Amino acid sequence: MIPRNRPVINERDIAERAGVPLTTWRRRDAPAFRQRVPALFDGRVLVYDQAQVHAYLNGQPIPPLPASPHPDDLLNDQEAAALLGVTPGTIRAYASQNYLPRGTTVYGLRLWTRQDIEARRDTPPRQGQGGGRPPGKSGPTKAHAYADDPRLRLAAQALTASPDTPRTRLAAALAEQHGSSTRTWERLLAQAARTPAQ
Repeated sequence: MIPRNRPVINERDIAERAGVPLTTWRRRDAPAFRQRVPALFDGRVLVYDQAQVHAYLNGQPIPPLPASPHPDDLLNDQEAAALLGVTPGTIRAYASQNYLPRGTTVYGLRLWTRQDIEARRDTPPRQGQGGGRPPGKSGPTKAHAYADDPRLRLAAQALTASPDTPRTRLAAALAEQHGSSTRTWERLLAQAARTPAQ
């Protein structure tokens, strides 16, 4: 987690500030540095709090990071997944399907604000305002998607009139004659074949 979206830095930039090549930094300096300044995320990409790095490089005491949760904290997919009770892959899928914001990228890490993740937690997908049947309400439901659709009778009549004609051809003819897509008429014909004549 990047607390409160504070500035961060990676080891390549730390080595540059220290005035040494990255390979030298990793071999000679990084072990002692990592004991004093913890990486903000476990994993392949290591980023550090910039204020802590600055203090280390200047021989000053390492300032503590803010400990309490904050809406501007940046979370990786694992931390976001833990908050939502899902897998990291689900977090990435939510972002690509717009159930979550796309997030921000910091040194190649895709991150989300705590407030975005908590907003998703408090309003799960497909449970936004105004959607669905009001709680406690019940009533008659349709027997199928095309119940009460006048086109269903036309589809049934076409099946009766031309029982040996392929449904795709019937659907194309009905679409041309009555409008709607051929695929819709194929569904209507399939439903008409399953629905008992009334």
